[in-house]
Amino acid sequence: MSDPKDAPNAEEQLAELAAFALAARPERVEDGILMLAPPGLREGVRSVRETVAVLGLAEAPVEPPPSVRSRILETIAGRRAPRRAVVVIDMINDHLKPGALLEVPRARAIVQALRTRLDEARASGIPIIYVVDEHEPDDPDLDAWGAHAVKGTAGTEIWSELAPRTGEAVVKKPSYSAFFQSELGRTLDDLRIDTLVLTGCLTEIGLMATATDAMQQGYAIEVPLDSQAGSAPELELSAVGTMNTMAPFGPARKARLERLDAQA
Repeated sequence: MSDPKDAPNAEEQLAELAAFALAARPERVEDGILMLAPPGLREGVRSVRETVAVLGLAEAPVEPPPSVRSRILETIAGRRAPRRAVVVIDMINDHLKPGALLEVPRARAIVQALRTRLDEARASGIPIIYVVDEHEPDDPDLDAWGAHAVKGTAGTEIWSELAPRTGEAVVKKPSYSAFFQSELGRTLDDLRIDTLVLTGCLTEIGLMATATDAMQQGYAIEVPLDSQAGSAPELELSAVGTMNTMAPFGPARKARLERLDAQA
């Protein structure tokens, strides 16, 4: 039986929560941590922030120094609206058809949410790019994974409920990352995209590999929970938490935005 003295008391727990909630870490990092945290930690952090907000509102307003005000205004002025594209990865028959060799059962569960997201993107003028896994019949990759997504077969076709509309790009890829030996980079450049909304499957493989390549090239990424599917909930959360925590490689991001601004 453990000694009660070894357990942290309520005061210590509150101090730890306050330290976590008030730490000056990037918001995306905290969101990633809390996504994987126990519900008690998420609720505790929210409670601490609400308490701090109430205390802050009770204090008399303080005029910020001119230097702080200037920095805030410069930051606001320097913000640019992201140029997004929704990238739909591997939502194909060979992953969604029941009984397929590489079936991803969870992928069927996101079809309705993804359809809604695509309709909203179309209504807002946000480009949609479909990425499709495709292999030659003699591709050695099939030795490791079994025959799937073979060129010319129905398995490579996009799930009918998510079929692309006229004019929407369909990019073929032979491996995990949507950038590897594909036209995705050129397609994104033509559309002047700087932010990718990654959707589809498998979260911990295709989406993760694509996100890593994207951030190395200076793209920002977003991975909405309701539009991605992995092989298990735990793997989804871990992968999405990691991807949403990471930031684009700084020099590549700066160069990409400067290039896009020069093209405007």
